[in-house]
Amino acid sequence: MTSANPVTLPLKDYSARHVRLAVAGQVAAITLNRPERKNPLTFESYAELANVFRAAVRDKGVKAFVIWGEGGNFCSGGDVFEIIKPLTEMDASGLLDFTRMTGELVKAMRAAPQPIIAAIDGVCAGAGAIIAMASDIRIGTANAKVAFLFNRVGLGGCDMGACAILPRIVGQGRAAELLFTGRALGGEDAERWGFFNRLAKSDEVVAQAQALAADLAAGPTFANTMTKRMLEMEWAMSVETAIEAEAVAQALCMETEDFVRAFVAFADKRKPVFEGN
Repeated sequence: MTSANPVTLPLKDYSARHVRLAVAGQVAAITLNRPERKNPLTFESYAELANVFRAAVRDKGVKAFVIWGEGGNFCSGGDVFEIIKPLTEMDASGLLDFTRMTGELVKAMRAAPQPIIAAIDGVCAGAGAIIAMASDIRIGTANAKVAFLFNRVGLGGCDMGACAILPRIVGQGRAAELLFTGRALGGEDAERWGFFNRLAKSDEVVAQAQALAADLAAGPTFANTMTKRMLEMEWAMSVETAIEAEAVAQALCMETEDFVRAFVAFADKRKPVFEGN
């Protein structure tokens, strides 16, 4: 398995083979860029994506991410000939190395302090559905088809954290149906089930995701980071522990200059301008 070169900071200077990264202002846009194949992942692109999100922890200029696929599809999953075929020829040790490597992408996405917004149109299958799932917010289209296909190819639905994360989004029963059957979830049902936060037209979905990312990027950086972290941590806490953890987290937010800026702006009857500290 190949690995991408480590990401150098700032992120705007990073380039990769299968993933296009562009930073405009405080928003980093990731484009899965193999449209002729519906943007499948390769060993290399897994590493490229994970490296970007790992580096995001240290990039103070990027406040939010948007991820989408080029050419009208989000991502068709692992490339059949560049990933699936080599997997059939690996021994047990190599297979475990691979499954751990793919899981590292989800870990990196969840550990990145910035909100991640996925703009999903067309095919969103297999590992592509996992990337959408691991994002913080998902804006889809009526044309989107989300499918956790692992069962269809003889694999368990327990892939890259799906059994842990998907039930949190759509509920245990609906997650079980998707993971046991591998059936496609259409865009309107995906919104009704809560997988998509909202629907947009195909020619507007990326722009809407970018606009939301820009709004979040203009918000209080420390507070947004804390919100993402607590959303992640509190699933493993009792209600009592969560309330105490939130008390500590909120007290820390109250120490920021952005909290003071918000008060001053409110007193002056104007919109606050946050500076991220």
